Amino acid sequence: MTVSTEIKQLVVAKTGNEAMAEAMRQINPDVVAAYPITPATEIAQIFSSFVSDGLVNTEMVTVESEHSAMSACVGSAAAGARAMTATAAQGLMLMAEILPIAAALRLPIVMPEVNRTISGPINIHCDHSDTMFCRDSGWIQIFSENTQEAYDNVLQAIRIAEHARVRLPALVTTDGFIISHAMETIKILPDEEASAFVGAYRANYSVLDNANPITVGSIDLQNYYFEHRLPMINALNEAKAVIKQVGREFGEKYGRAYDLLEKYKLEDAEVAIVCLGSTAGTTKDVVDTLRARGQKIGLLKIRVFRPFPVEDIAAALGGLKAVAVLDRSDALSGYGGPVFTEVCSALFNSAARPKVINYVYGLGGRDIDLHMLEAVFMRLLKIKDGGDLGQIVDYLGVRK
Repeated sequence: MTVSTEIKQLVVAKTGNEAMAEAMRQINPDVVAAYPITPATEIAQIFSSFVSDGLVNTEMVTVESEHSAMSACVGSAAAGARAMTATAAQGLMLMAEILPIAAALRLPIVMPEVNRTISGPINIHCDHSDTMFCRDSGWIQIFSENTQEAYDNVLQAIRIAEHARVRLPALVTTDGFIISHAMETIKILPDEEASAFVGAYRANYSVLDNANPITVGSIDLQNYYFEHRLPMINALNEAKAVIKQVGREFGEKYGRAYDLLEKYKLEDAEVAIVCLGSTAGTTKDVVDTLRARGQKIGLLKIRVFRPFPVEDIAAALGGLKAVAVLDRSDALSGYGGPVFTEVCSALFNSAARPKVINYVYGLGGRDIDLHMLEAVFMRLLKIKDGGDLGQIVDYLGVRK
């Protein structure tokens, strides 16, 4: 799809952090509360310059910790404000106590989150262990392949989170340093267009509304807790259709359509790799190279990890013979990485399902290159022709 000729987009060179901060500027939230942590520090730092220069009407709250940042966002959103923050790694873990509260209170907070490994040992580089640690907190999780997607996803996340059928918090991830600090050429919407797409925010409630008093954060024991959790669960399921709807509208308006998944050359593929984030871009290059040699291979990129797109994944992978799921985090005491276990669950009741293997890779920022991915495809091609599965869960790129 080509970019609409009616809407002229500005072509600029930006890092992932700059792109996300730019999207936040165009959103112009009421409140941003943040505490710095590498490699996400720049997002709030850049945004603070927009505040000091008078380019936004945002109340910038510099707090003493990430726990306080999320608490301030919850308080602001409960008062009726459009609230945002940004974080990474240990910062996300420090927020962990407050994340499910934001979801339970149905507060559409949006948070750019830069994927970084969690300690220990101490490491500031990319893997997905931080995001996966918080995968069941009730937040929508959207992964970005590159800087363009980081920008587009933040704008869409606001529309999704604030949708009447959703009203849930959302985080948009980029891979630390790989995207956050790498500069790419991207297309930026005109300010007025971005503002129109996002729209005005109308909160469902405000704790400051004395005429309509409500109770927020009360104790809720055996008699009603279960029933009061169901609306959040149902909203997560509803979010799938809303994410698709917003992604289609974005594509119709601006030439870049989005879905829960991206299928790359899967139409006639016999084997495929499944992955998240920046690795999808590298995998596309390998797919193109091997396709030129006559190999029927493809890629399934999971863009939205929460809510997990069970039906879409089963439909996309059901006709394949062999699949390798790549995890940039490890479940430690589990069997394989978290993406692997989720994909296997999605395929479990499928009438036709491929053989599935798992590679954990890239922990602590370890590179994954074209040769590694080609080796994965070569193994899949052997498996699909009846070869032995061998070790189902393996580690890619580890020095022996």
